[in-house]
Amino acid sequence: MNTNILIIGAGPAGIFTALEMVKNKTNKKIVLVEKGQPIEKRHCPKDKTKTCVNCKPYCHITTGFSGAGAFSDGKLSLSYEVGGDLPELIGVNVAEETIDYTDKIYLEFGADEKVEGVGNKKEIKDIRTKAIQAGLKLVDCPIRHLGTEKAQEIYFEIEKYLQNNGVELIFGYECTDVIVENNKCTGAYLSNGKEEITVNADKVIIATGRRGADWLETICEKHNVEHAPGTVDIGVRVEVRNEIMEYVNDVLYESKLVGYPLPFKNKVRTFCQNPGGFVSQENYDNNLAVVNGHSYKELKSDNTNLSILCSHNFTHPFNQPIAYAKKVGELTNMLGAGHILVQRFGDILDGKRTWEKELARSNIKPTLPDAVAGDITAAMPYRAMINIINFMKAVDHVVPGFAATETLLYSPELKFYSNRIKMDNKFNTNIENLHCLGDSSGWTRGLMMASVMGVLMGRELI
Repeated sequence: MNTNILIIGAGPAGIFTALEMVKNKTNKKIVLVEKGQPIEKRHCPKDKTKTCVNCKPYCHITTGFSGAGAFSDGKLSLSYEVGGDLPELIGVNVAEETIDYTDKIYLEFGADEKVEGVGNKKEIKDIRTKAIQAGLKLVDCPIRHLGTEKAQEIYFEIEKYLQNNGVELIFGYECTDVIVENNKCTGAYLSNGKEEITVNADKVIIATGRRGADWLETICEKHNVEHAPGTVDIGVRVEVRNEIMEYVNDVLYESKLVGYPLPFKNKVRTFCQNPGGFVSQENYDNNLAVVNGHSYKELKSDNTNLSILCSHNFTHPFNQPIAYAKKVGELTNMLGAGHILVQRFGDILDGKRTWEKELARSNIKPTLPDAVAGDITAAMPYRAMINIINFMKAVDHVVPGFAATETLLYSPELKFYSNRIKMDNKFNTNIENLHCLGDSSGWTRGLMMASVMGVLMGRELI
C-alpha cells in the first residue's frame, strides 16, 4: 500500500490531524490505522456482566476510534495551562488560538455549548482564598463537558465525516514497526495477527496515546529517535459524596488544584473530576488493571470522584519510568487478585486495611462494585503515599470533609506520559518524515491538547 500520509493511532491527535487536512481540502491521500474497532463497534461487556472480563486482545475502553476519549468523562479543558507542556513547544499565543479553533470544531460536531467554571467570580475568589491558605494553587480552567455518552456520539460523527471525505480508516491492525532507512522514515509495517501489510508513506505520524507510550519507547530505542525519560503520574482515584463537593462542583465543575506538599515537594494535583460520576476500570497490556472515572450527561450517581496524581521525574541513571509505574500497578493488582483496590482514608491513617463490612455501613457506596477492599499502602511507594495523604489534608481546608474517615481511595491510577520526544515546533523529530503527537509524545495530557496538536500537525501536512 502506498499513501502520502500514514497516521498510526486514531485517538484525538491522529483524528484531528486528518480532520484539519480534510477541512483544508487537501489532495493528499490519508491512511489512518487503528488496532481497535470503529466507535460504533466498541462496547464494554461490563455493562451486562457488572465485572471486568479482561477483554482480549485489548480493552475496548482504551482502544479503538477516538482512543480512551470515547469512554472518558469527555471534558475539554479550555486553558493553555492545563493539558501538558505543549505551550512550551509552540508558544502560549498559538496554544490559546488553536484551543479556541479546536473548540469550535467540537461544537460543530455536537458538543454542548455550555461552558463550566466561568462567572461566579465571588465564589471562585472564596475557593481561591482557601486554596492559598492551604498552600495550594487553583488553576482557572473553563470546561466544556461532553459527557461519556455524548463524546461517543460526537466522535462517531467525526468518524463518518472522515470516511465520507476520502480518509481511509483501517481497523484491527496494529503497527509492529516503522521503516527507517538512512535516517528517513518511509513507512510502517501493520499486522492484524494473521497477515502483515507494508505501507509506504511520504510522512508517518505516530499518535498512539497513553495506551501506546510503552510501544513508542521501544520504537525510539530501536531507530534512535531522540527522546528523554519524562514524567509518570502515580496516584489514586478519590470518591466522596456529592454533598461534600457540592459547592465546588456548582461553581467550577472541576477544581484543578496543584500543590507541592512537604516533605518531598513533588508536584501533586487533582485531575479528571466527575460530579455525579462513576469510578471505572481500564485494562492495559499484561492484564494491568488501572482505575479511571466517567461522568455522563444524564446518568448520575450520589458521588463525585477525582484523581490525585503525584508526578515522578527520574534522573540518571534510571530511564524506565513507565516500567516503574507499571510495577506499582502490578503490585496493587496482586493484592486485589487482579481487581482494583479500594480503601477508606481513615483506615490508611490508622494503619489498617479496609474490610467489606466497613464499606457496607459507610455513607459512601462505591460506584465501582467489583473493587476489592484492602490495603493500598502495601503496594504504593512511601513517597507517593505521603504526598497523597498530605495533599488530601490540604484539600480538606478548601473542601471540608474531603479527607473524612470514610472517603474512598481506589488504586492504581497511573498516567503514562513518559518518553518525551525531542521535536521542533513543527513536530519534526530527528528522523526525517517522522512526527509524534499526543500523549504518547510526552507533550500533551488529555483530549483538548492532543486535539490541538493534531490540528497544528494537519496544517503542516496540507
